[in-house]
Amino acid sequence: MTYRNDEDLEILSIAEDDDLQVLIRYLTRDEDGDLRLTEELSSTSGYKNNRYSPREYWQDIAAELQCFGGNTFANLFRGGKGVPYREVLCDVCDNLKVNYNPDAAIPVIEMNLLCKILIKAVDEMDDEQMKELIENLDIKVTHFTKQAVIAALQMMILKTGFTPYKISVIVANAVARALLGRGICVAGNAALTKAVSIFAGPVGLALNALWFAIDVAGPAYRVTVPAVIQVAYIRAKYNLY
Repeated sequence: MTYRNDEDLEILSIAEDDDLQVLIRYLTRDEDGDLRLTEELSSTSGYKNNRYSPREYWQDIAAELQCFGGNTFANLFRGGKGVPYREVLCDVCDNLKVNYNPDAAIPVIEMNLLCKILIKAVDEMDDEQMKELIENLDIKVTHFTKQAVIAALQMMILKTGFTPYKISVIVANAVARALLGRGICVAGNAALTKAVSIFAGPVGLALNALWFAIDVAGPAYRVTVPAVIQVAYIRAKYNLY
């Protein structure tokens, strides 16, 4: 496993250790908490010597993600190197049927992915959750229907009233809660904290609805989908400051 120089993954070099630990868990552990048979990260010297300071071996973490994004046999012919992050991200978007421009900037593609999951989550909400969402986010709707709420939410995102950071927090937290049994550490105002709570269950349901297509495509997507979402969150969090 060798790190392929990739400016799109250099964001990991300044990420907080807690956020990297979530990414490491996605890369190395399966749903039962056991080490994945195909992972190599836990055997690296960086992991063994700096286990609780993952920023010290961020390149090993990045290399593991690159390798999961590429075909295992193909990686052998690449000298142990995986594929660029852009390829991993676009592959995830393709399999989740995300509408995006493959030539767009990485943060834009990541937001398209997160918004796809967010909109899918609204579709999974019951009436009470939708009412909470409308009140909490102050969504302006004339008709109380899922279609109306989804349209209003999309308009809110387009008008930047709903920042990339907020979107990434909501989705990344819900994914971590669904897969790891605990959310990420969220620091923000009361409205954001409430939105995170409202979306947690529906995003989990949305993921369940998307897993079928992922499982058909291949087991590696069980790793790359949450890993890409966590990287997107880290990037949005950094760009907030």
